[in-house]
Amino acid sequence: MTIFLVLMITPIFSEAYGHSMFNSAESTIGGYRVQVATLPEFPEIGETSQILFRVTDVDFEEVDRFTLGARIFYNGQQIEAIPPKSYEGAHVEMDHVWENSGNHIVRVDLYDMEGTSGVLTYTFNMGTQNPFGYIFFIAITIGALMLGIVVAYIYFPEILKFKIRS
Repeated sequence: MTIFLVLMITPIFSEAYGHSMFNSAESTIGGYRVQVATLPEFPEIGETSQILFRVTDVDFEEVDRFTLGARIFYNGQQIEAIPPKSYEGAHVEMDHVWENSGNHIVRVDLYDMEGTSGVLTYTFNMGTQNPFGYIFFIAITIGALMLGIVVAYIYFPEILKFKIRS
């Protein structure tokens, strides 16, 4: 019994991660890891959203200072460039307005990183809101409503019968 309690108290995992956003990715090159995501998860066309960047080393320790630039491509054509800029801290947030629906390629460039030579380029796929996004949310909502109806159908008559008998 004591062994069982010790196993229940001892954490199996040293770290826990919350929900991974749909429109997020990470990549490791040259001893550095870059994470990118959008907020909201499904950016809408013509609406301001944020592109979130996080830079760490391979041990997940945040990098204090770095120079980052980014290029955004749509249908093989570069549609925007974010010039290289030095940042303090591992997190960068940039406002962006997506003009086209569909898949975009975001290339993130890290310059002059310690222990590397040249530019480290990370490539990510980012999607913008399309009809599938609305269908996804509507399907989830309908599923939750149907579950509620089924549960009410099963348990509500029992509650009424109990009140009528009293």
